[in-house]
Formats: sequence, structure tokens, C-alpha cells
Amino acid sequence: MDGMIKGKIAIITGAGSGVGRAAALLFAQHGGKIVVSDIDAAAAQATADAVKAAGGEAIAQACNVAIAAEVDALVAAAVQKFGRLDIMYNNAGITIQPAPGAGLKRFTDATSADIERLFSVNVNGVLYGCQAAIRQFEAQGSSGSGGGGVIVNTASVAGLIGYGGVVYGASKGAVTSLTRTLAIELAPQGIRINSVCPAGMPTNFMPGSSSERAIASMAASHPLGRAVEPVECASAALFLASDLASNITGVNLPVDGGLGAGVALRKLS
Repeated sequence: MDGMIKGKIAIITGAGSGVGRAAALLFAQHGGKIVVSDIDAAAAQATADAVKAAGGEAIAQACNVAIAAEVDALVAAAVQKFGRLDIMYNNAGITIQPAPGAGLKRFTDATSADIERLFSVNVNGVLYGCQAAIRQFEAQGSSGSGGGGVIVNTASVAGLIGYGGVVYGASKGAVTSLTRTLAIELAPQGIRINSVCPAGMPTNFMPGSSSERAIASMAASHPLGRAVEPVECASAALFLASDLASNITGVNLPVDGGLGAGVALRKLS
């Protein structure tokens, strides 16, 4: 079904690669006009070029979501180009990188710099994105069945259950809590906010996550038996951004192959 967000203006952060790039292409395929944002200007432009090559409409805008003024400028650029904003997809995120050849850092080995950098992007970046979008939604008013605007956040299954690194999980837990509580505050204005919560995906988010060994490990941890593809997370975000989800807000939607449902029973040999 094409046209799920036809004519809607969408900002997607962290869109230079991974889920963000998949979302930019998918949202454009469904009629959206896309503001492709990434801290890496060249990566953002490459995604915007890919959208245009596929017949969509997009512009690129470099943005460090950890800096509130840059997020404000991102929204201003969207409005200057397209006249309004309908969808804010706060997708940008990072994790604490392991030492070469090592696994996830233990909680007590995470440095203050690790923690501050991770929270500045994963939490503050989402907060700033929400603030900037809400201000614009309020300024332009309601727009038909789409209400006052839509926010989608990329959280993680790690924000719902104990999974992965401790500090990363804490940051994504903040995003899931923000999504629930802000939904209540925004409901009277018709502004919806939801998040998608993916499990293991083969992206460049974590070095080595696209290796055959890493993908096999992800698949083994998911009851459905395979890793999550970036486009599957992007598809969930598209649904939440569309009018098909017009009465859905405050939801943290797992895209996790059943991981969050519980522990899979192993067959006895």
C-alpha cells in the first residue's frame, strides 16, 4: 500500500545509515517528503540522493542531536523548505563501543565520558527533538485526521527488558518512559507520540554486528529465529506515523522477533 503518509513532511534523524536510511526510503515511497538528518553530512546527503533517485523528494541537513540549537535549526530548515512539519522521527542513537576484540563493557567499566556521551545522544537528543517538534506543531495547529502532529522515537527492547549493556538499557528506558508520559501531556492537542523498540539488527550501530557470527547470535536469541532487519523497524515506524495509527499514542512497540515475550523453551534432544 503506497501513500500511507502522502504529502506529509517528515524529519528523520540518524538517517545516514541503518534504520534511519531504511526509513527515509520507505517513508518517501509512501508519499512523504523527507528531511534527512545525520551528524555525518555526507551520509545524510547520500541518503537524500538515494531517495531522489528512487523518485522521492528529500533534502539533507547535518545535525548533532545532542545540541538543542542544532535540532531547532533542523526543524526550521524543514519548515523553510516544505512549509510545515508533520512527523518527527527521533531515530539517532549510539551505544558504548567495546574495546577491540572484547564484548560489552561491564557497568563498572563504563567511564563518565561514556555515560555522558551516550545520554547526550540517546536521551537529550530525543528530548530536544520532541521539544522542537512540539513547538512547531503548536505553531502551525491541527491538520485534519493527522491531528496536531506525530512523533516516533527509536527506543530498544533494552528499554523494556534487561538486555544488552546496562547504561544503554538505562538510556532507552528513559526513552520508553518519556514516550508514555509525554503522550498524556500531548493528547489534548492531538499530538501523538510512540516508539519502536527493536532487538538485534545487523547495522553499523555496533562494530561487527553485520558479521555472519553476530547475525547468527542475534537470530538464536529471538524466538522467531532471525535477526531484525532495519526495514522492519522502519516499517513499524511508518505505521505509527501514519493515520492507520490515528488512535494509538504512548505505545512502545517491540520489533524483536518475540524476544520480549519471554524465554523460549529449548527442544529436548
